[in-house]
Amino acid sequence: MGIAERKQEEKQDMQKRILDAARKIFLDKGYEKTSMRNIASEINYSPGMIYFHFKDKSEIFHELHKEGFRLLLAQLKILDKVADPFERLKAVGRVFIQFAQDNKDYYNLMFMVEEPAKESTEGGFKIAQEAINHLLELVKECQAEGRFVGMDQEYFSFMLLSSLHGICALFCKDRTASFQNKSNEDLMKYGYECFVSLLEKG
Repeated sequence: MGIAERKQEEKQDMQKRILDAARKIFLDKGYEKTSMRNIASEINYSPGMIYFHFKDKSEIFHELHKEGFRLLLAQLKILDKVADPFERLKAVGRVFIQFAQDNKDYYNLMFMVEEPAKESTEGGFKIAQEAINHLLELVKECQAEGRFVGMDQEYFSFMLLSSLHGICALFCKDRTASFQNKSNEDLMKYGYECFVSLLEKG
């Protein structure tokens, strides 16, 4: 390995350490109380070292956000090979829920940790929009096959995403304890299947 390659690898390793530390701090303290200083402290580095890699905490937060959506989209796009769009839509829901179960930290950062609007990038997160577009296109394909006739694509997609997010948010925030006779896994799995049965009747 040459000098340039080694330096690039070291840079990537350092950025990964920073992102791993920042993920923990954002989740523990929330966006407002997270600082470059306490991210640096988490990995025993000076704040100046963090600034060498990222200009501010907003850039770090966005990178974590993008990481999460890249992981989610990679899993969703595996389903593109499923020919029937309605079967694909049902599978998308299951993958979305499984993603939240397997990647609770990422899910919380992607959907639950609030960033002040003034610090958000203009137009929101583009990769998040890519995920929304993926869902909109899938609903459109379902309608072309005679499903959800007469439904507005954006309203319907919003309803789908809201339902999935509700299931995942209750799990990620440990709000399922009131259902004393059901495990988290069963609530998410069979709760979603109840929702699917409603879609099948529609």
